[in-house]
Formats: sequence, C-alpha cells, structure tokens
Amino acid sequence: MDKAKETYVLKMDNIAKEYYGNRVLKGVNLQIHPGEIHALMGENGAGKSTLMNILFGMPVIHSTGGFEGTVEINGEPVQIDTPLKAMEMGIGMVHQEFMLIPGFTVTENIKVGREISTPNLASRLFGRSMETLDVKAMRQDAKKALDTIGLQIEEYAKVAGLPVGYMQFIEIARELDKTGIQLLVFDEPTAVLTESEAERLLEAMRVISSKGIAIIFITHRLDEVMAVADSMTILRDGEYVARKEIKDTSAVEIAELMIGRKVEKLVDDSIPDDRTIDHKRVAVSLRNYRVDMPGEQVKGIDLDIQKGEIFGIGGLAGQGKLGIPNGIMGLYKAYGEVKIDGQALNLNKLGDALDHRVAFVSEDRRGVGLLLDESIEHNIIFSAMQTNKRFLKKIAWMNLYDGGAAKSHAEEMVKTLDIRCTGIKQAAGALSGGNQQKVCLARALTLEPDVLFVSEPTRGIDIGAKKLVLEYLTKLNREQGMTVIIVSSELMELRSVSDRIAIISDGKLACILKPDDSDADFGLAMSGAWKGGKKNA
Repeated sequence: MDKAKETYVLKMDNIAKEYYGNRVLKGVNLQIHPGEIHALMGENGAGKSTLMNILFGMPVIHSTGGFEGTVEINGEPVQIDTPLKAMEMGIGMVHQEFMLIPGFTVTENIKVGREISTPNLASRLFGRSMETLDVKAMRQDAKKALDTIGLQIEEYAKVAGLPVGYMQFIEIARELDKTGIQLLVFDEPTAVLTESEAERLLEAMRVISSKGIAIIFITHRLDEVMAVADSMTILRDGEYVARKEIKDTSAVEIAELMIGRKVEKLVDDSIPDDRTIDHKRVAVSLRNYRVDMPGEQVKGIDLDIQKGEIFGIGGLAGQGKLGIPNGIMGLYKAYGEVKIDGQALNLNKLGDALDHRVAFVSEDRRGVGLLLDESIEHNIIFSAMQTNKRFLKKIAWMNLYDGGAAKSHAEEMVKTLDIRCTGIKQAAGALSGGNQQKVCLARALTLEPDVLFVSEPTRGIDIGAKKLVLEYLTKLNREQGMTVIIVSSELMELRSVSDRIAIISDGKLACILKPDDSDADFGLAMSGAWKGGKKNA
C-alpha cells in the first residue's frame, strides 16, 4: 500500500447533529488521505454545510448542543471547538463569498493577521504594536504563494477592481501562506468563475494536492468531479450514502446515488384526473427570458407551459429557478418576451402580471408574502381587494369595505387549508411557518388566477401540511383547470405532482423531464452534466 494512504489526514466517524429536534446528520463518515482531492457531494439540504461547520468548530454547532461522533486529525482524536483551533490544526477554507478587503493590496490580503514586522526604537519603548512592517518579506511570501498556484499578478496591486477569478486565487494563496496547512476546503469554488477561470482553478487544485495538501471539494458539478477528484463521499438527506474512488465509478452512477430515494406518495391517488391538457394552448411562453435576481440569475430561457398542466421547475440553489417567477411578477428586472395566454406582459410595469390573472406565492413569505402585523383576514383579501375590487360594495359614489363577505371568505379559506390559528383576527406574524405559508396560498387563490406560480410551497412545513398543500394545488388544477407552476428545491415533491419538470442549471434550461424519468437523468441535469440535448418531455 502507498505509504501516504496508510493514514488519514482527516477521519470523521458516525457524525450526528440535531437542531431543535430535527436530526440533520445521521451517522455520517468522512475520510481524507494526505494529498487527496476528495469531492463532497449531495443535493441542497444533504448535510454538507453542517458537516463542515462541525469540522471548523463553528459557534452554531456548540451553541446548539454540540454533536455526536468522533473527529481525528492524522490518527489522533481532537476536539475542534473554535475556528481558531481548526486553523491551528492546519485546516483552511476557500470561501465562495470572498473574504478579501478591497482597499488592501494582494500582499496585505494574503498576510492579514500574520504580518511580518521588525523591532524599532518605538516598539522597544511602547510594545510590539509599534514594530515596522517588513513589506519586502511579506511580498516574498505572497509571491511564493501566488507562484504555487500559477497566478501571474503583481503582489503590490490593489484587490479592488480585480476580476472575480483573481480574487478566488488570492483567497487560495492566503490559505497556502498559513504555516502547517494540511487540509483545504473548497466550497463551490467555481460557482462564480468563467469556464477558463474554472479550468485554471482545477489545475491549481492538482498542484496543491501534489504538495501533499489534502482538498475537500464541495461541488454539485459532476464534470469537475470526474476531471479532478481522486475520491468522493455522497450524502443524501443527512445520511452517508457511499464513498467511491472516481476511477471505479461514472457520472451516471454518482447522479443516481445523489438523487435516488424512495418516492413517497405526497398526493392521494383518489383525486380524480379527467383533465385533457390542450397541447396547442400555451398558458405561459418565455423567449430569451432573462432576470437580474441576485444569486438566482436567469440567463436566457425559452419555455412553453401548456394550459391546464401542473408544471414543475427544479434545480439546485442559486441556479436561477427562483428568478423565473420573481421576474414575471416584476419583483426583479426582467428582459425578453413573456406571454400569458398569448398576450405579452409589460415586464417594466409592476403589477402587469396580476392584470393578466397571474398569482404568485413567494418563497420569501415573511419579506414579500405577508403583512406580518395585519390579521389573517386582511392578508387573505387585500390583494384581491386592490386588484379585482373584491370585498368592496358600492354605496352611492363610494366603495366601502364589505366586512361580511371578507369574514366569510377568510373563514372558508382557514377551514379549507386547515390554517391553525385562534381566529381570522390573529396577526399573521404570530403563526407558525407552515400556517404562514397557507395564508400566502389563500391570498393568491383569492385572486382567482388562471395561472398560479408557487415558489418553495412546502419549505419549513411538516409532512402532514406538505401533503395538504400539494393535494389542494392538485385539486385546483384538476377541478378548475388552473395552470399551476411549482418552483421547488424538493425534487421528490415535484416528481409526485407534476406533469413535466424543467431543470434549471446555471441560469439556463438544462432539459424538461417526465416525473418517472430515471434518477440518473435528474441527477445529471441538476449537476450540469446533462449531455442528452434539450430533452423536451
């Protein structure tokens, strides 16, 4: 056996973590050899971030009861209870969001917190804080770290205004400059890079590993894993799935392991489905559709959603799926052509979608969806009152609030959606997350829309409430012919209710799949490794 492979630089055994009764890690294992590039993979919510928080001794772990399991560095059991302890043990992190100071030079950013200084008369009198910075020695260190990863840049240049790719490399150089670094964690490092920058970064990772430094590579991009990693660990729903050597696996197998799960029936089969979807009638048409939503950019999508179908839009976080409805509703700047039932939307006019009978339940129920200090009744009826003039009665020349009609409707929605509350006068902000979500849905349905967009409809709600919401959306679709578009990170729920599912990757449409297409197809599409052309279910 290769001598370097006999020991692990990092071994995490049977790691379990609970947050307020919710078990987010359930016996996870992770082993990394010295000089190995090890990919850590899994969908959003698989447990990758929590595992890394444990490795780095983050306060969020220790202020919530700690964790179960053991951590070993170089074969020795360790207690990492602060990020400083992790740093002292030679563990570094290259963040996706840059931790650089724009007004500082490249050298100053690399050496911040570890400056080299020389004594002088003032320091002898007043202490070390008065020592003179040894700029020459610091620049030499910075240049050495930059040369290691092949970045040709003057070490005295200011960071402000540098290309994003350069900033990523400066982050890496700063970690390499630390004494005794033996394990580097790269968290989605290529997410903000161009193709050529990403290729250079992967090459830099190979150089770093060749010097005996191990790398944990957190990514969802299968092509990058296949290109650069030696081995991988896959997590799913907080559980350890497998550890694989890359040479012994394939992109298809990895995709299946990431996605594969028992699909629970979230919608009752007894709901009758006698729909005839009119394939010639298009409810929503997008052409070269783009949205400037920070973190969820849409970069040019062509898509037709048929009238009367339940259409799913899925994909990993930050890939653009949430940007689609937010742009249509005018909440973020959008471009291109959007037609609702053949009529063009004015994307520059806030509220134009509402005028075209489009309703939206936002993923941000507290920020966009609800008036938290107002009653459940007012939250349910206020949009319909403003847009459709519902719950108003005309007396002479005045429109007066029809309290009786509003009360009756709000009580009916509370009963239908099983909103757990003390009554319709209770403030929406006092409700649980799941019941707030139901109030948002009730408000959208009160608009009596032809097209309903629902973003993350079951985020943060229990399985019982999840089933109720999805079954109600299904009933609306089947009984009223409403076109329902569900945008969700929960692939399982999309596959249990949708007629077709569009997967969005890097702001673009990867493909459209059927719910019963293979786990491998879904995994490859979500991981940016779809090679099957524009499959259109």
